[in-house]
Amino acid sequence: MTDNLQSIFNELKTQYGEYGDNLPPVEKWHPTNCGDIGLLIKKDGTWWQNGQKFSREKLVKLFSKILRKEEDGKTYLVTPHEKVIIEIEDAHFTIIRADLIDDGIQKIIFTTNVGENFIVDENHKIWVETNQETNEPRPYVMVRNNLFALINRSIYYQLVDWGLFVGDEFGVFSNDVFFKLGNIGDDE
Repeated sequence: MTDNLQSIFNELKTQYGEYGDNLPPVEKWHPTNCGDIGLLIKKDGTWWQNGQKFSREKLVKLFSKILRKEEDGKTYLVTPHEKVIIEIEDAHFTIIRADLIDDGIQKIIFTTNVGENFIVDENHKIWVETNQETNEPRPYVMVRNNLFALINRSIYYQLVDWGLFVGDEFGVFSNDVFFKLGNIGDDE
């Protein structure tokens, strides 16, 4: 780990605890851009720095709490004193678990690869894009503050299993909101 990355980790650990259970107020922090230290989140959700895979899950979980996507479309790790760019191959997170609950209103609860849980609703919308090369569906969900997750294939199939047709559209309901997964006749 570079000295810069270690200092970010130490600052976060001091302010938010080793596991970083609370989300820090990154939207209120406006430090100067400190540059590029070779950070990357790959398509499979793994974190890398300068070609080395992060081996410490605690570090990934903590750093995932200080991600911010800015108006320029780029994503940064942000603390009150430092801001470094992080390259995103596909999505900021991956969805690794889905649970369906019904307390009078059906809700889908997603879990990300960094252990963040949320209910799919108006603030956490599902959408499906199509891979132009393979014509396969690429389902995503908004996690928080313009940070989104790729819904992994097995979870997507769970959603399809829970889905139903509303007119010509096929999708799922969560928290009284319908999320389209496809149409009749779509190759999706």
